[in-house]
Amino acid sequence: MHEYMSQVRVWGLTCPGFREEVSRARRWACDILSGHPSADDIALIVSELGTNALRYTASGRANGLFHVSLALSAHVVAVSVTDGGDSETIPEATAADDLALNGRGLDIITALAHGFAVHDTGQGHTVTAEFHTDRPGGHPW
Repeated sequence: MHEYMSQVRVWGLTCPGFREEVSRARRWACDILSGHPSADDIALIVSELGTNALRYTASGRANGLFHVSLALSAHVVAVSVTDGGDSETIPEATAADDLALNGRGLDIITALAHGFAVHDTGQGHTVTAEFHTDRPGGHPW
């Protein structure tokens, strides 16, 4: 699909703030990344970040939205999720208590991805995870 790609290609998906939209976003990412060695990890990250957006921000409220972006180049795949804002906290990876039922999502993302960043959009946050694709000849996979 991306055999002769020489530039960055970017895809975006805006989802209404319903729980079932997280699985739609995950399938969308898998379709785009079909055959990519990091596709499963990226799908997991889309699920974690989408769920966090719905759980902790205005994305999960009436008329809420979250946006997923995928950017592919010959050397990097970046996945970003932008939430609807109105959160009392900034997304950050923290060590969850051994008995905690949640709170490990961002830790999982930092363990899987080569890079991780949180950006304030002025209305919410965009969380981005990067995967390096080091392939001979510059092909993404």
